Amino acid sequence: MSKTQELEEKRGIVWKARKRWAIGLPWTFTTYALSQDRLFIKSGFLSVSEDEVRLYRIKDLSLKRGVISRIFGLGTIKVCSADASLGDFELKNIKDSEMVKEKLSTLIEAERDRKRVSMREFVGHGGHDDYDFDAFDHDVD
Repeated sequence: MSKTQELEEKRGIVWKARKRWAIGLPWTFTTYALSQDRLFIKSGFLSVSEDEVRLYRIKDLSLKRGVISRIFGLGTIKVCSADASLGDFELKNIKDSEMVKEKLSTLIEAERDRKRVSMREFVGHGGHDDYDFDAFDHDVD
């Protein structure tokens, strides 16, 4: 067993994929891996970097699938994260992206329940106010 396989087994990896080109070929040096409690992003060939985010820190997921991506069975998952070092990021050109998004969402909720973490929505998150205060009638009589 290789060191990579040993590390994946130790981490409890439940899904692993490589970022693909727009036409579906996995000829890139970016891999994504998902365990029960973390999401890993490893990139690079000569100089390799690895980032991870704890699942309970993920606030929102969205899926983008253009025409070409759908033809090749790909999609990009946008992840909004409360992680200070990684912030918001994308899992680009993922095969079976709808299934991966659902699996990720399920694991996020399970990890939040396990850690007893609740995400609260704030006015002004991301620089956008959720409320239009000018729309209220301000009678001062």
